[in-house]
Amino acid sequence: MVHAKSWTLKKHFVGHPTNSDFELKTVELPPLKNGEVLLEALFFTVDPYMRVVESKNAAFPIGTTVVAPSGWTAHSISDGKNLEKLLAEWPDTLPLSLALGTVGMPSLKACSGRLDICGVQGGETVLVNVAAGAVGSVVGQIAKLKGCKVAGAAGSDKRVTCLEKYGFDVAFNYKTVKSLEETLQKASRGCDFDNVGVEFSNVVIPQIKKFGRIAIRGPISTYNRTGPLPPGPPEAIIFKELHFEGFPVYRWQGEVRQALKDLLTGVSEGKIQYHEHITEGFENMPAAFMGMLKGENLGKQ
Repeated sequence: MVHAKSWTLKKHFVGHPTNSDFELKTVELPPLKNGEVLLEALFFTVDPYMRVVESKNAAFPIGTTVVAPSGWTAHSISDGKNLEKLLAEWPDTLPLSLALGTVGMPSLKACSGRLDICGVQGGETVLVNVAAGAVGSVVGQIAKLKGCKVAGAAGSDKRVTCLEKYGFDVAFNYKTVKSLEETLQKASRGCDFDNVGVEFSNVVIPQIKKFGRIAIRGPISTYNRTGPLPPGPPEAIIFKELHFEGFPVYRWQGEVRQALKDLLTGVSEGKIQYHEHITEGFENMPAAFMGMLKGENLGKQ
């Protein structure tokens, strides 16, 4: 019998989460049935990365490395559905944890927002906020590879230095610039990729060129807000005839293997750089999660 440690949400948090919102439990897993596999966690983001340690499913021999939506649990049993095998081309020189970040779901969102929504083309200027994060950093680097001028907004000087290393043409700390409006005016833009929303977006939108495109992935500035939201997007959306489109994480599910292979090639050849923030210890999962929401991490958490 395997005893699995698992983090559960004890109660829904109001504002920023605290340790009291989470509970660590230990459960005894039943024996495997035919067609099932026993997974052992190797890495977590908030979406885990697992290894098969026992199997009664021929499609997943023992030792197979997979990405699985199993929650914050050290061990779990799966019937094999929703398990994504690690790319066969994965080189020994790259850490496996990248399958949760730069060669995984966050970068697929970067590709989808840039290609399918913004339709970025060489010669255009792209603004990315949360630009040092797992998604934004890849958006900016892919846009650079396409021949775009890229401006990145980040929340600390350390993150700005990281963006400069990634080759961003303009990088600034939006918390310390004297005037966000003037800073944005220096980068004439045709496309915007938004992970923040609300106040930041309301400043950005009037600066965008006519017929500009905006891809918004998630308004992180509202996640822990307890009071009312500020006014919505300005009228510039109408008068500048902007294309404004949001997209959830699950929109581009399906056959993504080729996109992952392209990302793997880009990282292996050094064309796409990355930074990971790894917290050791399963018992520290809530602390890592809370730190991510507060912006304490640099790169993928």
